[in-house]
Amino acid sequence: MLLALAATALVALALLFDVVAPRLEEGWRRMRARRGKVPPPLYDPGRERRAEQRARALLRSCVNEEEWAMYRDLGFIRVWGGQADGPAPAGEVRGAPYAYLIYPHRPLVAYLAQTHRLLGEYCVTFLDQTRPYGSPRLPDSDDVLAKWMALTGDERRLIGMANMHLPGRQLDPGQVARDLWRLSQWERRRLRRSAEAAPRPADAGRR
Repeated sequence: MLLALAATALVALALLFDVVAPRLEEGWRRMRARRGKVPPPLYDPGRERRAEQRARALLRSCVNEEEWAMYRDLGFIRVWGGQADGPAPAGEVRGAPYAYLIYPHRPLVAYLAQTHRLLGEYCVTFLDQTRPYGSPRLPDSDDVLAKWMALTGDERRLIGMANMHLPGRQLDPGQVARDLWRLSQWERRRLRRSAEAAPRPADAGRR
């Protein structure tokens, strides 16, 4: 009787081992695989802030003093059109001066300088290829600098490769009009401060 029970128990254990052993082996392989993996780099929450600080310093070193002050105070840069024999944007009146507004991560906006009539939006994208945190989005100031360099270096090529849309496709024309008004007020204040800081000619009657 005991011998029969013992034999039955041995058979049951053998059958149980056949069922459990593959699962144990698979679990062991997964554990070893996890231990062999290189842990991903920890996310640095301050990376974006430091990247933007470096980008602003680089932008300031590349653009002129007026453009840097414009970006610092208004959040965008104006670039005059027609540089490097560039083409006039769609809708431009022949001979009339035109310019672009460069916003971070927004289309270039072309407009007539005298009337502020909007001519079009030009969408261009520059990707962040840095590792290990590379992403489709550059720091704001790097995006502005990339557009500024492309526009001032080869306007014809940039406008030719950009996706052109009518005004209002991505940017609110009312907001652009307000930005142009802010720009005109900013330039007036800047001229007034320059005039006040300039040395005055000596009084004609003073000896």
